[in-house]
Amino acid sequence: MSTGVFDPLREQLLDAARAFGTDGNGAGDGVAKLLAGLVDDVDRALREELEIFPVCHHSPASALAMARRLREKRPKVVYLELCEDFAPLLAELKNCRLPVALQSFANEVDGFPKRWAPLSVIAPITEASAEYQAIAYAQETDGVELVLVDRSTDHVYQWDPPEPGAPSDAASDGPSDPKNPGDEDALHGDAVGVEIGDLRPGFAELEEHLLHHGKVRHWSEWWDQYVEQPLVGADYATYRQVMTLIGGLFRRLDPNPRNVRQNELRERHMWTRMREHLAATGADPGDCLYVCGASHAVSRVDEFGLRPDEPAEPFEIPPRTATKWRYGLIPSSHSAIEAQFGLAPGSVSIAAATFAKAVRRGGVKPFRLKDRRGAAAAAKKKAAPAPAVDPAAEAADRLSGFLSSPPALDPLDESELLGWCVDIVGLARRNGYLASTADAIAVFETSILLAGMRGRTRPTPYDFQDAAVTCIEKDRVPGRRDVARLCEILLGGDRIGQVGYESLPPLARDVLDRLEPLGLDLQKRTVQRALLNLDADPDLRACSDLLWVLRRLLPDDAVRPIMGARELGERSIQESWDLAIGRNQRSLVELGYEGVTAEQVLERRLRRAVYDPKATAAIALRAVEDAVVHLGARRFADELGARAVELLAAERTVDDAPEVLRRIRRLLAHYRATEPELPRWCGEFVTAGYTHYCTLLPTAFVDDDTGVRQVAAMLGFLLGMESLALSLGCERAQLELAVRQSHPETPAKIALLWAAKSQLGLMPVADVRARCDELLASPLSVPSFPHYLSGFVQALDPAPTLAPLVVEVLSKAFGRLPDRVLLPWLPKLIRALKDHAREMVPVLVNEAARTFPGSLPALDAWTPPWSGSADPAAAGAAAPSAAPGPVSDLLAGHPAACDAVASLLGHPVEWRAAPAAAGGGEASALVARYPAASAAVAALLVR
Repeated sequence: MSTGVFDPLREQLLDAARAFGTDGNGAGDGVAKLLAGLVDDVDRALREELEIFPVCHHSPASALAMARRLREKRPKVVYLELCEDFAPLLAELKNCRLPVALQSFANEVDGFPKRWAPLSVIAPITEASAEYQAIAYAQETDGVELVLVDRSTDHVYQWDPPEPGAPSDAASDGPSDPKNPGDEDALHGDAVGVEIGDLRPGFAELEEHLLHHGKVRHWSEWWDQYVEQPLVGADYATYRQVMTLIGGLFRRLDPNPRNVRQNELRERHMWTRMREHLAATGADPGDCLYVCGASHAVSRVDEFGLRPDEPAEPFEIPPRTATKWRYGLIPSSHSAIEAQFGLAPGSVSIAAATFAKAVRRGGVKPFRLKDRRGAAAAAKKKAAPAPAVDPAAEAADRLSGFLSSPPALDPLDESELLGWCVDIVGLARRNGYLASTADAIAVFETSILLAGMRGRTRPTPYDFQDAAVTCIEKDRVPGRRDVARLCEILLGGDRIGQVGYESLPPLARDVLDRLEPLGLDLQKRTVQRALLNLDADPDLRACSDLLWVLRRLLPDDAVRPIMGARELGERSIQESWDLAIGRNQRSLVELGYEGVTAEQVLERRLRRAVYDPKATAAIALRAVEDAVVHLGARRFADELGARAVELLAAERTVDDAPEVLRRIRRLLAHYRATEPELPRWCGEFVTAGYTHYCTLLPTAFVDDDTGVRQVAAMLGFLLGMESLALSLGCERAQLELAVRQSHPETPAKIALLWAAKSQLGLMPVADVRARCDELLASPLSVPSFPHYLSGFVQALDPAPTLAPLVVEVLSKAFGRLPDRVLLPWLPKLIRALKDHAREMVPVLVNEAARTFPGSLPALDAWTPPWSGSADPAAAGAAAPSAAPGPVSDLLAGHPAACDAVASLLGHPVEWRAAPAAAGGGEASALVARYPAASAAVAALLVR
């Protein structure tokens, strides 16, 4: 019930509502109820025995009012609206450079859907905020207890689950800057932000109305002009009543039931915690201060207040889930806070500048945390006696005067505005703009003009920014930053926080300690170059090993190798690195939530990757490589390899066949070069893959969704690993049966099948050559011939002996096809080779270099081996079986070679003086029996 203090104000508002509703449409009743409710909200909050301090997040007016009130009241207990499980982190703030954010992180969830992982909640802290003033007061003053009463981070996800498809960040309040994309907006990542006092209209109509009549561009400018500036120098009673009124207005007009439900759950939790603390400690409510968002100060839940009657149904706080949360501090920045909470770009920087300016003016001394290294940190200050405060003065009606009187117009501060204009011109010139003294004068006059048009005598930073953009940014942006961004830098800049070494998790400190031999200050946000001569200084090898592990764990720009590589069987002698670990401190801190050392985190991530439900054999083989290269753990690599065997046997597609083939080849080559024998899992992988790909080969040949590269990789595995698979117990008949059962229809796969049959001896090379000649001779098959060629080029991996045939077929195509056919056909060939056989084209080029002569004179006299008498088949058919010739002379001239061949074939070596025509000797008989082979050898030697 009302005490009568605000009765005159209530009557004035009701009279206004009645006048508003004289048109008979009934609107006056709703307005009257709303206005009367607002006055009741303020009256109720001020009458509460436990003093409620309403605040807005990152508000300089709230911070200044908090500092004044803390010095006046000297409370012994401060209840703060902040997640209760963040309490242990507050002691570490004195080691940090603000702004920073309190973070809770859960990589593995238990009790939440798996698709939500990882979970992250952050609460940014800036110096120009009421919560920082309360924290600093409690930690720097003896006998003061700080109690966090908001729900835990686990309850954040219990009570406010993420909506499907909803963006992680709030919608931006102002236009973004596409010309200046920075990584500072990503300092918070996709964490859920927790703030104290989100004072913004809950529906667009009211916000649009306020912006239109306030003659401002966005909400941040309206709030600064009509709330922050009038309240920066206001007394505590006025500040408290006005902030409570605004909180009640936005609370009552919020149409979103989700917001209403979340606010009520948080308020019931906070009042329950405060009641429990008061009952447990016996503290006097008069010595306590409750700091919460302005919308929570006018709560209407049953638990509100410390009245003796308890709610009908006490609020039961649900238990937390089994999710294991880890806590730490991460660096933040003004731009990250703006992006997280939907504020206009530069608004937090302007708020910080407003706070600093008010502090310089005097009248209030803010609280600050002392660094532990400072002498003042040895002991807390003893609380000074609280000055006498007149309760009647605090309870008096200040709203009537504040609402009825026009806002005080600050006089023009010409020196401040001139300084801004001169500085922005100099900054613009350094960034490529052709600005001059005339532009500084134009910005000065335009700022005054814009302020006058908007109803204020003193230009605000937003007026100055608009004037600078109008006068300096003519037609283009010559550099990376536009004028609006330059104004933000001039007025305060994007201050970026840093977590001190003492407040880092053990893993982050371990990383910095182990990289100390590099002689670099890795806490800096600049990119630093590290040069490592590993032969001259072997002690740096440990740093190199750690850097390669961090390269695998941190973002790409954090640890970037410039020179050097780390692969299977490869170690660099010298390395060069670009290190930006200080700029990526948040990622380094979050690594500390997963383990104690970087190697442990890498091991856990590799194990989690291979046991993921979506893991494939290719992923497991990559994990094996990382385990061998970065960890050197043979037992762990064998465990991952055994998992790779299981995954390969369970796969039903061959989409990853190229990557599987590439990685298993590298691993086999590494183990053969470094180990006395292959690991057991390698043999199991080869045998499982042989059986697996033989089973799927006929289906892959006819499946339209399976590409040529995948089928070629399968054949590469089967034919390349055939000797090892057969030695481990596989049967070649399985592969031959799979090839015979394959009946492809597309040209590229048909060519692959011919190559596979040729490699297995099921189709002579002469038959493949004849079929290619038939394709070239038929006008119907010429348009599709590039696809056949792409299949042949792709087949060079499983059947490398076909390289001469592919060169021959390609040469015949260019030699026989007329220009009218060749010119339209050539782009198809290039596109087919580019899409399907990029890796094999160098092999084809090398074979062509061996086939064709290397000089123009030699080219004129050169005869292709596949044309005329040089053709092996033609030469074999034309040569008489027993006629003397160059072959017999060659055999007689090199008897040692013939003796070796005869011994290998199991024939006795008998040389006779009789001519070959008489059929003397086993060698002559062998030549006579196989004339084609002799002719082929002769053609090779002649070439």
